[in-house]
Amino acid sequence: MLKLGWMARATDAEVFAGHVKFARELDLDVIDFHLGGMPRDIDFVMKIKMMCVKAGLPVGYLGGGSFVGPLDMRDDRMEQGRADVDMTALMGGQMLRVFARHNWPDTKEEQEYFWGPMVEDFKALSDYAAERGVVIGLQNHDNGSFCMTADQALRILSDVDKENFTFLWDTGQWLGAIGSHPRGEFDPNVDLYQDYLVPTAPYAGSVRAKIYQIDTGVETYLDYPRIFGILKDVGYNGNISIVYEGAEGRNKCTPEEGIALATKHLRKVITEVYG
Repeated sequence: MLKLGWMARATDAEVFAGHVKFARELDLDVIDFHLGGMPRDIDFVMKIKMMCVKAGLPVGYLGGGSFVGPLDMRDDRMEQGRADVDMTALMGGQMLRVFARHNWPDTKEEQEYFWGPMVEDFKALSDYAAERGVVIGLQNHDNGSFCMTADQALRILSDVDKENFTFLWDTGQWLGAIGSHPRGEFDPNVDLYQDYLVPTAPYAGSVRAKIYQIDTGVETYLDYPRIFGILKDVGYNGNISIVYEGAEGRNKCTPEEGIALATKHLRKVITEVYG
């Protein structure tokens, strides 16, 4: 059964606690956290973990960083990655989200210069995570990254080839798609659904459901009946994480109202598509 959750982007301890309460009020099935603003002392971690337990909210994934870039920073990236894996395990999270975010070079030689070390580090991180019961989820992202197209995503998955290395399927952040940058603009030669979502859906280990314009009660940038149809066709039955990016004047409602509208909208679509 699909489980609907929300990516909570908190910046301090009090906000984290409020987000758990908010997710419970929305009757969500799971909650995800961004590690960037999370305090890491054990007292705080146990407080939030107990709040999740009492609210009946399993932790889906925790958002970590990128593993491609200047080679002299590899050790720093790996040290942070191992710390993020440890935090994910401590929180009882299923998955650590990782990126392949770095400017995509113009030449094949430069691309391969970064590609090999990136794959090696994903393999090493996956091995470390496997010993701690954590899945590594690669998320696609635009802005000239190493995982902004289906071909790039599928190549990384094939090259890493680890049982606990999966794909965190983001519905909006693809090269030239309406949900990339700048928001609302898109390349007319790009078909988000056929070019990106259909080829990668069979590899989805978790889903980030982007919400951009929802104040009418229906997401207008992305066709969620079609998206869930793609997921159903490949037998997807995992977590769906609402990722609200409805700021920048696109909605008249508040973020909290937008997330509530997204919850209602996606539950309706899931029922209609999955039955």
